[in-house]
Amino acid sequence: MSINHPNFGKIGANRVIMFDTTLRDGEQSPGFSMNIDEKVRMAEMLADLGVDVIEAGFPIASIGDFDSVKRIAESIKGPVIAGLARSAPADISRAGEAIKAAERKRIHTFISTSPLHMKYKLRMEPDAVLAAVTASVTLARDFTDDVEWSAEDGSRTDPDFLCRCVEALHPLP
Repeated sequence: MSINHPNFGKIGANRVIMFDTTLRDGEQSPGFSMNIDEKVRMAEMLADLGVDVIEAGFPIASIGDFDSVKRIAESIKGPVIAGLARSAPADISRAGEAIKAAERKRIHTFISTSPLHMKYKLRMEPDAVLAAVTASVTLARDFTDDVEWSAEDGSRTDPDFLCRCVEALHPLP
């Protein structure tokens, strides 16, 4: 069995895709931060290690984060360079702008899907969240064919609603 994926060609069923979030998630560790040159150097080392996908940052978070994602996208060859974005159009556009020069680019968009988060964090009804899921992925595809979607707080999401979210994305071209 093999999987056809636009960025990886034929992938054997036993292939593990290494997705690294050091430059985004690791930066959130207390007392740890890197300047742009250090982030580029880390991305170079991750590429040398054979990491398949480098989530380079959250471009809308700050000018510095945007600049580092953009510079990594311009200079790192081989791995997919991903920018993280909430489902908001401004986030997705900023991520698309930051990864524009990447040899292989991805936008990773997300939204909370658990009842608790929808009610108190997003203040959105499930149908509005479902519409945001579809709209965010559709917009992200204006910038790249490689779009990843995640359900934030997915482990507490109603399984039927999570399936509705995934199914809403399936028919998209």
